[in-house]
Amino acid sequence: MLELLDLVKLPALIAKPQPGGLSGGQKQRVNLARALAAKPELILCDEVTSALDTVVGAAILELLAELRRELNVSYMFISHDISTGRAICDEVIVLYAGQCVEAGQRDALSHPPYHSYHPYTGLLVDSVPELQCNPAGSIRVARPRLPRCPRSDRKAARTNCASVRAARRASTASAM
Repeated sequence: MLELLDLVKLPALIAKPQPGGLSGGQKQRVNLARALAAKPELILCDEVTSALDTVVGAAILELLAELRRELNVSYMFISHDISTGRAICDEVIVLYAGQCVEAGQRDALSHPPYHSYHPYTGLLVDSVPELQCNPAGSIRVARPRLPRCPRSDRKAARTNCASVRAARRASTASAM
């Protein structure tokens, strides 16, 4: 157990307190240690940073990346935060109403043309705050104004997915 705590960068003293005495980041590290105890090839990470502040969440992502290199473990990372997914994942899949609407390398969701995205993917990409510097040298966080979320009924999602797939097939065929 002490080896696992060390692996997730927690002191041995952490083994004694009750879970209520741990911070959110410490709880995530304990959960990660528990998962690593089974020596898995794949760990499912469902919203692992969503309840954490930015600094602690970044530290957890760094820890996951380090463990990935050291232990050769893979992650299936589930998140509504597309920037988090791009930070830790090699490939990103966007699901909408249970259907895959985007799939590709993480960098594909970092660059325009954004207009070719499914509307839900566009919302995820556009929801990432952007740091902006003004001429005086101060920095501010620009929070984008988001359009309304597309309809969530399954028929609309299937129609949108089908049209996205058809447009991609047409553009791929014309590029050949």
